[in-house]
Amino acid sequence: MTKFKLSLMMLLQYMMYAVWWVPLAAYLTNLDVSSTQKALILSSMAIGCMASPLVGMLADRFWPAQKVLAGLNFVHALMLLWAVTTHNPDVLFICLLLAMLAYMPSWSLTSAIAMVHLPSDDFPKIRVFGSVGWVASGIFSFIFIRVLNIEFDGTHLPFYCGAVVSFVAVFMNLWLPNTPPLAKGQKPTLIEAFGLSSVHLMKDRNFSIFILFSFLAMIPFAMYFSYFSEFLLNINAKYISITINWGVLAEMGFLLLVPVAIRKFGLRKTMVLGLVALTIRYLSFYAGGVIDQSWMYYIGILIHGLIFGFFFVGGQIYIDKKAPAHLKSQAQGFIFLVTQGLGLLVGNFVSARIIHQYKTAAGYNWDAIWGITTLVSVGLMVGFVLLFREDGNLRNSVKKQVIPERI
Repeated sequence: MTKFKLSLMMLLQYMMYAVWWVPLAAYLTNLDVSSTQKALILSSMAIGCMASPLVGMLADRFWPAQKVLAGLNFVHALMLLWAVTTHNPDVLFICLLLAMLAYMPSWSLTSAIAMVHLPSDDFPKIRVFGSVGWVASGIFSFIFIRVLNIEFDGTHLPFYCGAVVSFVAVFMNLWLPNTPPLAKGQKPTLIEAFGLSSVHLMKDRNFSIFILFSFLAMIPFAMYFSYFSEFLLNINAKYISITINWGVLAEMGFLLLVPVAIRKFGLRKTMVLGLVALTIRYLSFYAGGVIDQSWMYYIGILIHGLIFGFFFVGGQIYIDKKAPAHLKSQAQGFIFLVTQGLGLLVGNFVSARIIHQYKTAAGYNWDAIWGITTLVSVGLMVGFVLLFREDGNLRNSVKKQVIPERI
């Protein structure tokens, strides 16, 4: 029953977000939002991630994590309903910023809740239901377009769907196993409020390199994560949400392979494979445009789970192994601050600048855009291979514990 509750938690948590985030860039394009405004609105997610350590501190010290999660989802639903009412880019930014300040901390919070009630090594088998929820969000697009004959992607309708799922999640969150604050009664400090208690872990050279490359990897990652729906809109793809969700569907299988890969190869090689996949993604986008073979775009879409699972989920497991028990929530919040927060924020503006640079009267030169992103990905892969070294004791511990023989 605990696994069922945690799995349902993940499913709803990612469904409520994917249903409106995936087609957001296309919606902003249809609103004729400027490139700077678009980057700012898309960065509401990254700014929201910066609240993750603070929320982690609240869950560590003051209130049960499942109640904190319910409160965050309620605020997220209200803000989406507000977003429906406006076409003003400035007001829309405020709506989505408040929504993301409530929502984004839930990613690290749900991870922390799951890892309290299950061994961290079993986490990928629970996290995969987040991918199920993400893929299932495409059903809204199918229903509106095919059944109701109403345009969905690129409209305000996804905000309504996200709000409904959020309200359902609020009630479900209160049904989760109790997750009391492990550090209750300890006096919080300003450093802890921003999750900086985890910074002392960066005295370890390998940990520092891991944090640096996690940040840098988000810069090319942002080109797909935030702007791929705009690319699909430019090439006249009809089912934008469903097309992107093919990658998340494949992600479910790749996530289940994460513990297998870690046990066989270790964390370092598993994360390297994730960066190799990042390079293959953008190379396939570039080659698909250059030789006019659109089927190659699906290579980059389908290996999304390999990138996310092997590098970023592998990184979450690495963080969980390195952090002491009383800082686990904050440590998970810290890595989200670095990647989905600062990394995605920088990545969104860099991507917006590159896209704007290659905009012409005839449209966008996506071949050049994907070519640049490919070169950046190659540099990151080579740098990580040369600089990151896995701790021997941690490697042996992870290989022994990460997956039971029954898998």
